[in-house]
Amino acid sequence: MTDRLLLLNPGWTDEAGGPWYCPAGAIIEGVLAFHPALKDRLEITRLDHPRPRPAVIDLVGEDHQSCPILVLDGAFDWPEAQTSETTGRRFLQDEAIIPYLAARYGIARPHP
Repeated sequence: MTDRLLLLNPGWTDEAGGPWYCPAGAIIEGVLAFHPALKDRLEITRLDHPRPRPAVIDLVGEDHQSCPILVLDGAFDWPEAQTSETTGRRFLQDEAIIPYLAARYGIARPHP
C-alpha cells in the first residue's frame, strides 16, 4: 500500500452557488505541480464534491469526508496524524498534509 491522497475536482456548484474549488485542495495541487515526482509515489484519487464520498468513507469512515485527505500507509510514523475510530487508519487533512510530504518524500517546505 502507498499513501493515498484524495482531492476534490474543481467546478462544483451547491446551494450557495458556484462554480467552486477547494482552497486547501488547490494548495495541495500546487505542491503536486511543484513536485511532479510525487504523482508517481502517491495513489491520487480525485472525487466529485457531493457527499457521501464512498471512497473516503471506506478508508477513514463517514465522520472524516472533508478533502483533501491523505491516508497514510503506516510505513512512516507521523505523530500529528489523526486515527479513524471507524477503520483505525491514520490520516491527515488539508494543509497538515504538506509537512508530512516534505518529511517523508523530501520535497521543499513552505517558507515560514
